[in-house]
Amino acid sequence: MGSVTLPFDRTPDPAPLPDVSFASDNYAGAHPEVLEAMAAANRGHTVSYGADPWTAQLQDVVRGHFGDQAVAYPVFNGTGANVVSLASMLPRWGAVVTPTTAHVVTDENAAPERVAGIKLLTVPTPDGRLTPELLDREAWGWGDPHRAQPLVVSVSQATELGTVYSVEELRALTDHAHGLGMRVHLDGARLANAAAHLGVGLGELTSAVGVDVVSLGGTKNGIVLGEAVVVLDPSAVDGVEYVRKLTMQLGSKLRFVSAQLVALYGSELWRRSAEHANAMATRLRAALEAGGADPARLVVTRDTDSNAVFAALPQAAAQRLRERWRFYDWDDHRDDGLVEVRWMCAWDTTPEAVDAFVADVLAAVGR
Repeated sequence: MGSVTLPFDRTPDPAPLPDVSFASDNYAGAHPEVLEAMAAANRGHTVSYGADPWTAQLQDVVRGHFGDQAVAYPVFNGTGANVVSLASMLPRWGAVVTPTTAHVVTDENAAPERVAGIKLLTVPTPDGRLTPELLDREAWGWGDPHRAQPLVVSVSQATELGTVYSVEELRALTDHAHGLGMRVHLDGARLANAAAHLGVGLGELTSAVGVDVVSLGGTKNGIVLGEAVVVLDPSAVDGVEYVRKLTMQLGSKLRFVSAQLVALYGSELWRRSAEHANAMATRLRAALEAGGADPARLVVTRDTDSNAVFAALPQAAAQRLRERWRFYDWDDHRDDGLVEVRWMCAWDTTPEAVDAFVADVLAAVGR
């Protein structure tokens, strides 16, 4: 019988990726210290499903950051962390109030709704940050059986627009939410970048201001895969262990996820990596603004609080840049005819790469 050629056998090899990208901090590889930790965990047999020494050590690490009540539940990815967090915080009739630009709204393919059956009540914000006044737009209707009950607030820190809540802003929001009888979830995919920007610890942005549950990120800051649901107030969740399993987020060889998170958060690696990524974004923005480009053809559109730079430029210029660099469009419906794009820096972005990219941007838009 002759061999069969399947369709994917005829697919040409994709074009090679450039060594450096400004598309996402997810594009970056793993930090060598993380890889060393994974290799160290790869010895002998140990108990599966989290009953291993590395996951036990992770509990010590999170308590050091977030307080004695904190418990970490490692999962595979950020969407899983958000789904497990929110599903364990809400009854079936519960709803989440969150900014329109939040990752749970725009980038998770409706996983909270489809997988967890959660209603998302979205609020437009000018800069990605929710305020007590904006929260009140959807925080109403308790006791009305015709309305999903708003019981959880979910915010991102840093936000999807690259902005960062101050400690005072977070405290005001959590105090207001708790006063309404609501719990607070924080999507911390880039919590390290926010803490590095403000010069504070992870706990100062979470447990110290009243956050109840955190989705603690890792892949955007140098690990291979894995995040963690970190419960700061045990009374804020119900059945999180069961929810993690039924949503397919409980790994059998969990030691390899835990070992990475211990390497990242059990030392200052999280801060060093985030500070570097933030510094490269600051360098990128400063060079663009000093480049002398026509503001009608290149404008930085949002605050650069973390490791993201948002800018608007002609679509033709963006396409020219894409001949060498990868990045994503953010808003191609601006009134001025420009396209807003997002340029992300990572733990391994180099000053030389930033400078080369800026030179290409300025050449593409003209002076």
